[in-house]
Amino acid sequence: MSELHTPQAGDDGAKDTDVVALLMRQHGDIRNLFDEVEAATGDERRDAFRRLVRLLAVHETAEEEVVHPFVRHGVPGGEDVVRDRLAEERAAKEALAALDEMDTDDPEFLPRLARLRTDVQEHARAEERYEFTHIRRSTDVTNLAAMAKAVKAAEAMAPTHPHPGVESGAKNMALGPVAALMDRTKDLVRRTMGKDG
Repeated sequence: MSELHTPQAGDDGAKDTDVVALLMRQHGDIRNLFDEVEAATGDERRDAFRRLVRLLAVHETAEEEVVHPFVRHGVPGGEDVVRDRLAEERAAKEALAALDEMDTDDPEFLPRLARLRTDVQEHARAEERYEFTHIRRSTDVTNLAAMAKAVKAAEAMAPTHPHPGVESGAKNMALGPVAALMDRTKDLVRRTMGKDG
């Protein structure tokens, strides 16, 4: 296992009192981890891919619970913006889940990873343009900090596998322990945000 690897958001001890800055840093971490997975081989590639899966899963869970509800209710046309982001996230989770079942040495792994990377980067750009800029304009430092705290709580519960199909509670139960971990992550974020779930 390589000693040199991309630190994930929070590893640097930054205060993270601005949810937009935190999520933007995670976007950078995700890009770096794609680089690591593509450049590594063998066990190092598997390790880097595990970290990529973990960060993508926690990042998307946090956005679903923190960013999307704010945008849906606080941004003009927010419902349409969120619907588009959720469709992108669902497709990415399905692609990530398929990759997660492959051996990282499989000849098809890197081409599929490259397609996922393109989709994830387009999704990140859309979030930054249609969600993050509006969040900054539409709320104050107290709300930015509260949302950042919830994202940090999600990081502490980071799932280790992607979880497509989160829209349905029945699907969550059918998918087993990973679904339960995603549910616990959501519950923790909701408690941190002062919601009862």
